[in-house]
Amino acid sequence: MGKAKWIAAAAAGTAAVAAAAYYLHERNTEKPDYDLLVEEGHFALREYLPLIVAETEQPGHRETAFGNGFRILADYIFARSRPGAKIAMTAPVLCDRSEGGDWRTRFIMPSKYRRVDLPQPPEGVAIADIPARRMAAIRFGGTPDEADLANREAALREWMAANELSPAGPPEYAFYNSPFIPGKLRRNEILIPVA
Repeated sequence: MGKAKWIAAAAAGTAAVAAAAYYLHERNTEKPDYDLLVEEGHFALREYLPLIVAETEQPGHRETAFGNGFRILADYIFARSRPGAKIAMTAPVLCDRSEGGDWRTRFIMPSKYRRVDLPQPPEGVAIADIPARRMAAIRFGGTPDEADLANREAALREWMAANELSPAGPPEYAFYNSPFIPGKLRRNEILIPVA
C-alpha cells in the first residue's frame, strides 16, 4: 500500500473513531422524560412532563431559520452571548411554526434547572414553559428534506386517525443529533399534540 493510501486509511479510521465517540456522547445526552402509552413500530403515543425551553423565532425557509435559531440558542447556552456558566446541551432540538408564521427553534433546558436558575437571555431569546402534554410521534432516521417531513407527517396523521387520536395543534419537528453524525445514524421525530 502506498503512502497516500496509508494516510487516507488513517484519516478515515480517525474520522470513524471520532464519529463513534461523538455518537456515544450524544446517546448519553439528557432527553425529556415521558410515559410511553402506546408503541407500534415507528409510531408512539407519549405523555410528557412539563418542560422549560429557551426559544427564538426566525423568518425564512425552515432549514435556514432553524440553522439561525440553533446558532442563537447555542450562543445562549454556551455563554457566548451572556456572562456566566455554560448550560448543558440536551436533545432533541424542537422546531415548529410560531403563531406569527416564523420558525421557532427550542432548546429544552436540563431538568435540574428551574426558570429562576437560568441566566437572563439576550434579546431575541425567551425562556418559556411547555406544559405537560400528550404527543403522537413518528420516529425516523436520515437527513430529511421538506418532502420527507411532509410524507412522515402524513403517515403519522393516518396512524392517529386509525387510533382515533385527534390532533390538538400543529406538528413539531424533533432533531436529536448534530450535523457531525452520519445521516443513517440520525434520529428524527415528528410530534403532534393530541387532544
